[in-house]
Amino acid sequence: MKVDKAEEEVSAAKRRRVAEPVPGVLIRSGERGGLARRGRRRRVQADNREGAAVQQLFQACRHVFRGPKGTVPGPDHVHLLRALLDRMRPEDVGLSPDLKFFRPTSDAAHHQGTPTITHTTMYNCPNFSMVILFLPRNAVIPLHNHPGMTVFNKLLLGKMHIKSYDWVHPDQHLPDPWSSSSSSSSCSCSSSSSDDTNQLRLARLVVDDVFTAPCDTSVLYPTTGGNMHRFTAIEPCAIIDILGPPYSIEEDRDCTYYTDHIPYTHHRHHHPTADGVGGLAGVEQDEGRLAWLKEIDMPAELKMRSVHYGGPPISDK
Repeated sequence: MKVDKAEEEVSAAKRRRVAEPVPGVLIRSGERGGLARRGRRRRVQADNREGAAVQQLFQACRHVFRGPKGTVPGPDHVHLLRALLDRMRPEDVGLSPDLKFFRPTSDAAHHQGTPTITHTTMYNCPNFSMVILFLPRNAVIPLHNHPGMTVFNKLLLGKMHIKSYDWVHPDQHLPDPWSSSSSSSSCSCSSSSSDDTNQLRLARLVVDDVFTAPCDTSVLYPTTGGNMHRFTAIEPCAIIDILGPPYSIEEDRDCTYYTDHIPYTHHRHHHPTADGVGGLAGVEQDEGRLAWLKEIDMPAELKMRSVHYGGPPISDK
């Protein structure tokens, strides 16, 4: 998912941090009010542990993604990052399930419009980025891709449903029979094939399951592992995302959104080329896990905001 520049000034974020715990403006224990000397000692020890975990994760990311942008990490590097993320606790980034964001609220509060998703950037450079996402209950990050990217997802807190796909044929497009530029006659194929917004692509379901923290880190790759995924928060969630390389419009790694409400069997019966012409023969054995994805504009109901990262600092020295 594309992470824009922070929309809120650092000074404003600091004021909110003092006033109220806001997801993404992370509050470490002991920041409110005075502490006895023993309390200060405990806070310093806790902060050192938090900082060590985050700093170690950063150093591993810098090592793993040090090659040319777009290079897929090898198995040893993937194992290294997964192991570190698997050990990450909410406390390591200054989070706690006791924060107001993660506490249960009344059912009425869950029906007051579309929930806003918050994100905060821990670190960003041309080769990789480290981000924390905060999803309120019922929030949805729509189905979207990660072009040419390797992404590590670690659910720190909460419970969420994940649905993900990979392309069956990464370079294969078929005309959309429901678009105005397509028809049953072959004369419309050339015009529809030149318009990506009116095309479908065949995808195979990779994951369709519910995950509850703590759980293992998931990894997606440019063409495998569920490169296109959708997150739906069943309970308030906090997720660490490591993206290598990060999204970049200038380098043709923009975020694309999709809809997956078109079953494979429907299009197979409506489009003659789906029965073997164009290299789609032999996929029928996976029919129950196949779907046609259609590119769409960013959903208007998607509401996101950026906040300043206030967790353990990262040193890139």
